Amino acid sequence: MPSLLLKRFKRRRVTPILESDLSRDSHQTTADEVNHYWYKQPMFDFWQALLAALERITMLPSLLHSVFPSSRKCGRDALRTYDRTMDELLHEIQRLLEAPLEPAKLLQISVKLQEQFTPKLQASDICMLPSYNDKLPTGLEKGTYLALDVGGSTFRIALVELNGRQPGAKNMRIVAMKSYKIDEKVRQRSGTDFFDWMAEKIEQALADPQMQNSTNTQSFPMGLAWSFPVEQTSIHSARLLDMGKGFRATEGLLGQDLTELIMAPCRKRNLPVHMDSIINDSSATLLSRAYEDPSTRFAVILGTGFNISVHLPVSSLAATKYKGYPQKWLDEATHVLVNTECSMFGKDAFPTTRWDDQLNDAHVRPDFQPFEHMISGRYIGEIVRLMMVEAVQTAGLFSGEIPDQLAEPYTLDTGTIAAMEMDDSKHLTNATALFQAKHPLSKPPTYNDIHFIRQVSQLVSHRAAAFLATGIHALWALRTESEGLTPTSAGRMSIGCNGSVIEKYPLFRELCQSHLDELTTASGAEPKSISLEIALESAIFGAAVAVCCLEGQ
Repeated sequence: MPSLLLKRFKRRRVTPILESDLSRDSHQTTADEVNHYWYKQPMFDFWQALLAALERITMLPSLLHSVFPSSRKCGRDALRTYDRTMDELLHEIQRLLEAPLEPAKLLQISVKLQEQFTPKLQASDICMLPSYNDKLPTGLEKGTYLALDVGGSTFRIALVELNGRQPGAKNMRIVAMKSYKIDEKVRQRSGTDFFDWMAEKIEQALADPQMQNSTNTQSFPMGLAWSFPVEQTSIHSARLLDMGKGFRATEGLLGQDLTELIMAPCRKRNLPVHMDSIINDSSATLLSRAYEDPSTRFAVILGTGFNISVHLPVSSLAATKYKGYPQKWLDEATHVLVNTECSMFGKDAFPTTRWDDQLNDAHVRPDFQPFEHMISGRYIGEIVRLMMVEAVQTAGLFSGEIPDQLAEPYTLDTGTIAAMEMDDSKHLTNATALFQAKHPLSKPPTYNDIHFIRQVSQLVSHRAAAFLATGIHALWALRTESEGLTPTSAGRMSIGCNGSVIEKYPLFRELCQSHLDELTTASGAEPKSISLEIALESAIFGAAVAVCCLEGQ
């Protein structure tokens, strides 16, 4: 997006209300300003005032209430009074969410995050975790590999071809790919039954003529991208930990070697495969992007969840972090991919609002992932929902009616508000239809209702983009110091990005990039020294690249 257009959009997102609105009591209002004000209904206000005056007459309240009932039962009540106007609530939301977004304040937050990172690099078994991946690809590696991607709902098997930097050819290519749904029936497979199912699907994929005709190898080297917790014990082995998400595969198998659990049923079926590498999704994203751009040192995962993987000097972490690592690895490795589990940081660093506090207080694990609560796809929609509920109750959104589907936590999907933000039509017809379809009201929402939701969504998502930029800046500053560099000498760095929010939420990545540019430049770096780049199919490509990085060792 051209920088001028982005600046205009950024200004529009963060200042949706004219400054003249703030001082409307102190000067004569113009005709244009009257047109700008939301929810100004003179006749409605007149009848409200008249009703309030009449109700103070002691002889008439019961009569008036019988004619104009003051309590809402099932529908909306046009005569209900509220604590404040929609303008006033939106002003408050805007003020609270924009207050921390000035570069100087974001830099202060970055310093606090760096102070939180430092002790975790020395001692923590849940964050700042080194992997066994110490090599980044050069981009010249070539080969054909079988990539496995196991996620919460899908098991994908792909034959991946790495071509190096050949003129006229793609660096990486998926020759063939099979996708298998992990439904509730599969999740209920307990113990080795789940891994037998995996082997069955690998056998089916290898039987595909396109895979058979694409390679002459006697045995496929496999790389596994495993989107669940593991305790890695080597580059190609890891101890199985609780998978969560309703999976029963770990029953009776906790702590066992994941590679052997997969390979045992493969051997029974005489499958020509061998496991060479196991990595998590953030490391896969970093490796896949690094294959195309050798300046890549970070990877950001931002979808339903959030994480960042970074490439750091081995010496950045305490020696105790490498307990159990082979001496050969310790002697040879200079750098290591680190799983930051960045979602767990940020408490007392990021300023919170009452809606953030409500979300945290009601969470099953309060304070466990404060950073993720501020920016991820699971929580952006929930923050907006909490604001909407307050707007209904105190300012008359939807004329005081709460849709049944919005009364419960996590019922407003971030994808819904993203789609509503994308509707720039004059009358917001698509956004209105979408909201009514997802969250039916007794009467369709008005233009002003939908406009309010879009404004609040923009404020929440913009804050999330700015806070992500701040977290990236904090890790960039940490890496710069660890490498013995200065912001000026640090040079250009690319960041691989993957996940529905950073890839698809309207202008999220562009806004994050804009704030990141401001922060790094303010720190003394060259302009545009960090670039956020989408890493497509990163789990599949990263699993293959992880294998190719081993072949020269």
